[in-house]
Amino acid sequence: MRTFVTPKVVISKCIEFEPCRYNAQIIASDFVKMLKPHVEFLPVCPESEIGLGVPRDAIRLVALQETTRLMQPKTGRDVTKEMKSFAQDFLSSLGGIDGFILKASSPTCGIRNTKIYPGIEKVAPISRTATGLFGDAVIERFSRFAIEDEGRLRNARIKEHFLKRLFTLARFRELKATPSMKNLINFHKENKFLLMSYNQAEMKVMGNIAANSDQKPISELIKDYEAHLLKALSRAPRYTSNINVLMHALGHFSDRLNDGEKAMFLDMLQRYREGKVTICPATTLLKAWIVRFDEEYLRTQTFFEPYPQDLMEIDPISSHKGRDLW
Repeated sequence: MRTFVTPKVVISKCIEFEPCRYNAQIIASDFVKMLKPHVEFLPVCPESEIGLGVPRDAIRLVALQETTRLMQPKTGRDVTKEMKSFAQDFLSSLGGIDGFILKASSPTCGIRNTKIYPGIEKVAPISRTATGLFGDAVIERFSRFAIEDEGRLRNARIKEHFLKRLFTLARFRELKATPSMKNLINFHKENKFLLMSYNQAEMKVMGNIAANSDQKPISELIKDYEAHLLKALSRAPRYTSNINVLMHALGHFSDRLNDGEKAMFLDMLQRYREGKVTICPATTLLKAWIVRFDEEYLRTQTFFEPYPQDLMEIDPISSHKGRDLW
Protein backbone atom coordinates (compact mmCIF):
# COMPACT_ATOMS: atom_id res chain seq x y z
CA MET A 1 0.00 0.00 0.00
CA ARG A 2 1.27 3.46 -0.90
CA THR A 3 2.32 5.88 1.82
CA PHE A 4 1.21 9.50 1.58
CA VAL A 5 2.59 12.80 2.75
CA THR A 6 0.10 14.53 5.07
CA PRO A 7 -1.30 17.60 3.30
CA LYS A 8 -1.55 20.92 5.14
CA VAL A 9 -4.92 22.56 4.60
CA VAL A 10 -6.27 25.90 5.83
CA ILE A 11 -9.97 25.54 6.62
CA SER A 12 -12.71 27.89 7.75
CA LYS A 13 -13.01 27.10 11.45
CA CYS A 14 -16.81 27.00 11.30
CA ILE A 15 -16.64 23.87 9.11
CA GLU A 16 -16.59 20.92 11.53
CA PHE A 17 -14.26 22.61 14.06
CA GLU A 18 -15.97 25.31 16.14
CA PRO A 19 -19.44 26.94 16.23
CA CYS A 20 -18.01 30.33 15.30
CA ARG A 21 -20.42 31.52 12.60
CA TYR A 22 -22.25 34.80 13.15
CA ASN A 23 -25.17 32.78 14.58
CA ALA A 24 -22.88 30.58 16.71
CA GLN A 25 -23.53 27.55 14.52
CA ILE A 26 -21.15 25.01 13.04
CA ILE A 27 -21.21 23.80 9.44
CA ALA A 28 -21.43 20.02 8.97
CA SER A 29 -19.30 18.40 6.26
CA ASP A 30 -19.02 14.66 5.80
CA PHE A 31 -16.05 15.22 3.50
CA VAL A 32 -14.11 17.18 6.12
CA LYS A 33 -14.88 14.52 8.73
CA MET A 34 -13.49 11.91 6.36
CA LEU A 35 -10.37 14.01 5.70
CA LYS A 36 -9.45 14.62 9.34
CA PRO A 37 -7.37 11.43 9.83
CA HIS A 38 -5.39 12.15 6.66
CA VAL A 39 -4.86 15.93 6.71
CA GLU A 40 -3.22 18.50 8.99
CA PHE A 41 -5.89 21.19 9.24
CA LEU A 42 -5.19 24.82 10.12
CA PRO A 43 -8.61 26.18 11.17
CA VAL A 44 -9.16 29.93 11.00
CA CYS A 45 -12.12 32.26 11.44
CA PRO A 46 -11.15 35.63 9.93
CA GLU A 47 -14.18 37.39 11.44
CA SER A 48 -13.31 36.23 14.95
CA GLU A 49 -9.66 37.11 14.39
CA ILE A 50 -10.48 40.78 13.76
CA GLY A 51 -12.47 40.99 16.98
CA LEU A 52 -16.03 40.25 15.89
CA GLY A 53 -17.61 38.11 18.61
CA VAL A 54 -19.67 34.92 18.57
CA PRO A 55 -22.54 35.30 18.08
CA ARG A 56 -22.23 38.59 16.19
CA ASP A 57 -24.18 40.90 13.95
CA ALA A 58 -23.91 39.74 10.35
CA ILE A 59 -21.56 41.45 7.89
CA ARG A 60 -21.85 41.89 4.14
CA LEU A 61 -19.99 43.12 1.08
CA VAL A 62 -21.15 46.59 0.06
CA ALA A 63 -20.37 48.45 -3.17
CA LEU A 64 -19.43 52.03 -2.27
CA GLN A 65 -17.85 54.58 -4.60
CA GLU A 66 -16.43 51.98 -6.98
CA THR A 67 -14.89 49.95 -4.14
CA THR A 68 -16.11 46.93 -2.22
CA ARG A 69 -16.35 47.35 1.54
CA LEU A 70 -16.95 44.78 4.28
CA MET A 71 -19.57 46.26 6.58
CA GLN A 72 -21.82 45.41 9.50
CA PRO A 73 -25.30 46.74 8.58
CA LYS A 74 -26.68 46.85 12.11
CA THR A 75 -23.86 49.01 13.47
CA GLY A 76 -22.61 50.65 10.27
CA ARG A 77 -19.09 49.48 11.14
CA ASP A 78 -16.61 49.16 8.24
CA VAL A 79 -14.10 46.33 8.85
CA THR A 80 -12.52 46.30 5.39
CA LYS A 81 -9.11 47.53 6.54
CA GLU A 82 -8.95 45.10 9.46
CA MET A 83 -9.91 42.12 7.29
CA LYS A 84 -7.43 42.92 4.52
CA SER A 85 -4.65 43.44 7.06
CA PHE A 86 -5.43 40.15 8.82
CA ALA A 87 -5.59 38.24 5.53
CA GLN A 88 -2.19 39.48 4.39
CA ASP A 89 -0.54 38.83 7.77
CA PHE A 90 -2.07 35.37 8.16
CA LEU A 91 -1.31 34.17 4.63
CA SER A 92 2.25 35.51 4.82
CA SER A 93 2.82 33.46 7.99
CA LEU A 94 1.71 30.12 6.57
CA GLY A 95 4.93 28.75 5.08
CA GLY A 96 4.33 25.45 3.28
CA ILE A 97 0.65 24.87 2.54
CA ASP A 98 -1.12 22.60 0.06
CA GLY A 99 -4.73 23.72 -0.05
CA PHE A 100 -7.76 25.51 1.36
CA ILE A 101 -11.34 24.56 2.21
CA LEU A 102 -13.33 27.74 2.78
CA LYS A 103 -16.92 28.57 3.69
CA ALA A 104 -19.07 28.87 0.60
CA SER A 105 -20.53 32.29 -0.30
CA SER A 106 -19.17 33.93 2.86
CA PRO A 107 -18.46 37.70 2.70
CA THR A 108 -15.05 36.88 4.16
CA CYS A 109 -14.12 33.33 3.06
CA GLY A 110 -16.21 32.93 -0.10
CA ILE A 111 -14.21 32.11 -3.25
CA ARG A 112 -17.18 32.52 -5.60
CA ASN A 113 -20.94 33.21 -5.59
CA THR A 114 -20.78 35.78 -2.77
CA LYS A 115 -23.39 38.54 -2.67
CA ILE A 116 -22.61 42.25 -2.97
CA TYR A 117 -25.18 44.81 -1.81
CA PRO A 118 -25.66 48.43 -2.87
CA GLY A 119 -25.81 49.57 0.77
CA ILE A 120 -26.24 48.48 4.37
CA GLU A 121 -30.02 48.84 4.34
CA LYS A 122 -32.34 45.91 3.62
CA VAL A 123 -32.10 45.68 -0.16
CA ALA A 124 -31.56 42.99 -2.77
CA PRO A 125 -27.96 42.18 -3.76
CA ILE A 126 -26.64 43.66 -6.99
CA SER A 127 -24.30 40.71 -7.64
CA ARG A 128 -23.99 37.09 -6.55
CA THR A 129 -20.66 36.30 -8.19
CA ALA A 130 -18.11 38.02 -5.93
CA THR A 131 -15.40 36.64 -3.65
CA GLY A 132 -15.08 37.42 0.05
CA LEU A 133 -12.18 39.60 1.20
CA PHE A 134 -10.22 36.76 2.81
CA GLY A 135 -11.07 34.39 -0.04
CA ASP A 136 -9.92 36.97 -2.56
CA ALA A 137 -6.55 37.28 -0.80
CA VAL A 138 -6.21 33.46 -0.83
CA ILE A 139 -6.88 33.30 -4.57
CA GLU A 140 -4.49 36.17 -5.29
CA ARG A 141 -1.62 34.45 -3.46
CA PHE A 142 -2.41 30.73 -4.01
CA SER A 143 -4.47 30.74 -7.22
CA ARG A 144 -3.11 27.44 -8.56
CA PHE A 145 -3.18 25.50 -5.31
CA ALA A 146 -6.04 23.21 -4.25
CA ILE A 147 -8.75 25.71 -3.21
CA GLU A 148 -12.42 24.81 -2.79
CA ASP A 149 -15.45 25.58 -0.66
CA GLU A 150 -17.34 22.97 1.31
CA GLY A 151 -20.40 23.30 -0.91
CA ARG A 152 -18.66 22.42 -4.18
CA LEU A 153 -16.86 19.52 -2.51
CA ARG A 154 -20.17 17.66 -2.42
CA ASN A 155 -19.69 17.12 -6.16
CA ALA A 156 -17.83 13.84 -6.79
CA ARG A 157 -15.76 15.08 -9.75
CA ILE A 158 -14.72 18.31 -7.99
CA LYS A 159 -13.85 16.31 -4.87
CA GLU A 160 -11.67 13.87 -6.82
CA HIS A 161 -9.82 16.69 -8.60
CA PHE A 162 -9.27 18.46 -5.25
CA LEU A 163 -7.86 15.32 -3.62
CA LYS A 164 -5.51 14.55 -6.51
CA ARG A 165 -4.10 18.06 -6.46
CA LEU A 166 -3.88 18.15 -2.67
CA PHE A 167 -1.88 14.95 -2.21
CA THR A 168 0.34 15.59 -5.24
CA LEU A 169 1.22 19.07 -3.98
CA ALA A 170 1.87 17.70 -0.49
CA ARG A 171 4.40 15.27 -1.86
CA PHE A 172 6.07 18.00 -3.88
CA ARG A 173 6.25 20.18 -0.75
CA GLU A 174 8.15 17.32 0.93
CA LEU A 175 10.48 17.16 -2.08
CA LYS A 176 11.21 20.89 -1.74
CA ALA A 177 12.25 20.30 1.87
CA THR A 178 14.87 17.73 0.75
CA PRO A 179 15.74 18.84 -2.79
CA SER A 180 17.92 16.57 -4.92
CA MET A 181 18.08 15.41 -8.52
CA LYS A 182 17.23 11.89 -7.41
CA ASN A 183 14.09 13.02 -5.60
CA LEU A 184 12.97 15.21 -8.51
CA ILE A 185 13.49 12.42 -11.05
CA ASN A 186 11.62 9.93 -8.84
CA PHE A 187 8.75 12.39 -8.35
CA HIS A 188 8.35 12.88 -12.08
CA LYS A 189 8.69 9.17 -12.82
CA GLU A 190 6.06 8.10 -10.29
CA ASN A 191 3.62 10.85 -11.27
CA LYS A 192 4.11 10.53 -15.03
CA PHE A 193 0.76 8.86 -15.77
CA LEU A 194 -1.11 11.21 -13.43
CA LEU A 195 0.47 14.24 -15.09
CA MET A 196 -0.26 12.75 -18.51
CA SER A 197 -3.94 12.56 -17.59
CA TYR A 198 -3.95 16.23 -16.57
CA ASN A 199 -1.82 17.90 -19.23
CA GLN A 200 0.42 15.92 -21.57
CA ALA A 201 2.22 19.00 -22.91
CA GLU A 202 3.12 20.21 -19.41
CA MET A 203 4.14 16.69 -18.43
CA LYS A 204 6.71 16.70 -21.26
CA VAL A 205 8.02 20.11 -20.20
CA MET A 206 8.45 18.84 -16.64
CA GLY A 207 10.24 15.77 -17.97
CA ASN A 208 12.73 18.01 -19.74
CA ILE A 209 13.25 20.03 -16.57
CA ALA A 210 13.90 16.86 -14.55
CA ALA A 211 16.36 15.64 -17.22
CA ASN A 212 18.40 18.83 -16.57
CA SER A 213 20.29 18.80 -19.85
CA ASP A 214 21.40 22.39 -19.18
CA GLN A 215 22.94 21.44 -15.82
CA LYS A 216 21.02 24.04 -13.81
CA PRO A 217 21.26 24.13 -9.98
CA ILE A 218 18.65 22.09 -8.15
CA SER A 219 17.04 25.18 -6.58
CA GLU A 220 16.31 26.59 -10.04
CA LEU A 221 15.01 23.26 -11.32
CA ILE A 222 12.62 22.90 -8.37
CA LYS A 223 11.26 26.40 -8.93
CA ASP A 224 10.75 25.80 -12.66
CA TYR A 225 9.22 22.37 -12.13
CA GLU A 226 6.77 23.67 -9.51
CA ALA A 227 5.51 26.41 -11.81
CA HIS A 228 4.65 23.86 -14.49
CA LEU A 229 3.25 21.39 -11.94
CA LEU A 230 0.79 23.97 -10.63
CA LYS A 231 -0.21 24.84 -14.18
CA ALA A 232 -0.66 21.19 -15.14
CA LEU A 233 -2.91 20.45 -12.15
CA SER A 234 -5.02 23.59 -12.52
CA ARG A 235 -7.77 21.91 -14.58
CA ALA A 236 -9.43 18.54 -14.03
CA PRO A 237 -8.54 15.74 -16.48
CA ARG A 238 -10.90 15.05 -19.37
CA TYR A 239 -12.19 11.50 -19.76
CA THR A 240 -10.39 11.28 -23.12
CA SER A 241 -7.08 11.96 -21.36
CA ASN A 242 -7.82 9.20 -18.85
CA ILE A 243 -8.50 6.81 -21.73
CA ASN A 244 -5.17 7.75 -23.28
CA VAL A 245 -3.39 6.91 -20.01
CA LEU A 246 -5.23 3.60 -19.69
CA MET A 247 -4.23 2.65 -23.23
CA HIS A 248 -0.60 3.49 -22.42
CA ALA A 249 -0.84 1.18 -19.41
CA LEU A 250 -2.38 -1.57 -21.52
CA GLY A 251 0.66 -1.38 -23.79
CA HIS A 252 2.79 -2.78 -20.98
CA PHE A 253 0.80 -6.04 -21.09
CA SER A 254 -0.29 -6.28 -24.74
CA ASP A 255 2.04 -9.17 -25.60
CA ARG A 256 1.06 -11.15 -22.48
CA LEU A 257 -2.74 -11.00 -22.67
CA ASN A 258 -4.97 -13.22 -24.70
CA ASP A 259 -7.50 -11.85 -27.19
CA GLY A 260 -10.39 -12.28 -24.76
CA GLU A 261 -8.69 -10.28 -22.03
CA LYS A 262 -7.84 -7.45 -24.41
CA ALA A 263 -11.39 -7.41 -25.76
CA MET A 264 -12.84 -7.26 -22.25
CA PHE A 265 -10.61 -4.32 -21.33
CA LEU A 266 -11.37 -2.42 -24.54
CA ASP A 267 -15.09 -2.99 -23.97
CA MET A 268 -14.73 -1.45 -20.48
CA LEU A 269 -12.99 1.56 -22.00
CA GLN A 270 -15.75 2.00 -24.53
CA ARG A 271 -18.41 1.85 -21.83
CA TYR A 272 -16.43 4.43 -19.83
CA ARG A 273 -16.21 6.61 -22.96
CA GLU A 274 -20.00 6.40 -23.33
CA GLY A 275 -20.58 7.30 -19.67
CA LYS A 276 -22.10 3.92 -18.82
CA VAL A 277 -19.52 3.01 -16.15
CA THR A 278 -16.91 4.84 -14.09
CA ILE A 279 -13.18 4.49 -14.70
CA CYS A 280 -12.92 2.02 -11.78
CA PRO A 281 -13.51 -1.28 -13.65
CA ALA A 282 -10.71 -0.52 -16.11
CA THR A 283 -8.25 0.63 -13.45
CA THR A 284 -9.10 -2.37 -11.24
CA LEU A 285 -8.35 -4.74 -14.10
CA LEU A 286 -5.07 -2.99 -14.83
CA LYS A 287 -4.07 -3.17 -11.17
CA ALA A 288 -4.76 -6.91 -11.21
CA TRP A 289 -2.46 -7.30 -14.22
CA ILE A 290 0.20 -5.16 -12.51
CA VAL A 291 0.27 -7.69 -9.68
CA ARG A 292 -0.01 -10.69 -11.98
CA PHE A 293 2.90 -9.63 -14.20
CA ASP A 294 4.88 -7.89 -11.44
CA GLU A 295 5.06 -4.59 -13.35
CA GLU A 296 7.17 -2.49 -11.00
CA TYR A 297 7.03 0.69 -13.12
CA LEU A 298 3.23 0.71 -13.17
CA ARG A 299 3.01 -0.28 -9.51
CA THR A 300 4.69 2.98 -8.55
CA GLN A 301 2.38 5.17 -10.67
CA THR A 302 0.28 7.49 -8.52
CA PHE A 303 -2.39 7.52 -11.24
CA PHE A 304 -3.69 4.23 -9.83
CA GLU A 305 -3.79 5.46 -6.22
CA PRO A 306 -3.44 9.27 -6.10
CA TYR A 307 -4.81 9.58 -2.55
CA PRO A 308 -5.60 7.20 0.35
CA GLN A 309 -8.13 4.48 -0.37
CA ASP A 310 -10.13 5.50 2.70
CA LEU A 311 -11.07 8.68 0.84
CA MET A 312 -12.48 6.82 -2.15
CA GLU A 313 -16.26 6.84 -1.91
CA ILE A 314 -18.79 4.52 -3.52
CA ASP A 315 -22.23 5.66 -4.57
CA PRO A 316 -24.57 3.70 -2.24
CA ILE A 317 -27.11 3.41 -5.07
CA SER A 318 -24.70 1.30 -7.09
CA SER A 319 -23.21 -0.46 -4.08
CA HIS A 320 -24.37 -3.70 -2.45
CA LYS A 321 -24.68 -1.66 0.75
CA GLY A 322 -27.51 0.43 -0.64
CA ARG A 323 -31.08 0.07 0.59
CA ASP A 324 -32.74 -3.21 -0.37
CA LEU A 325 -35.39 -2.68 -3.02
CA TRP A 326 -36.97 -6.13 -2.97
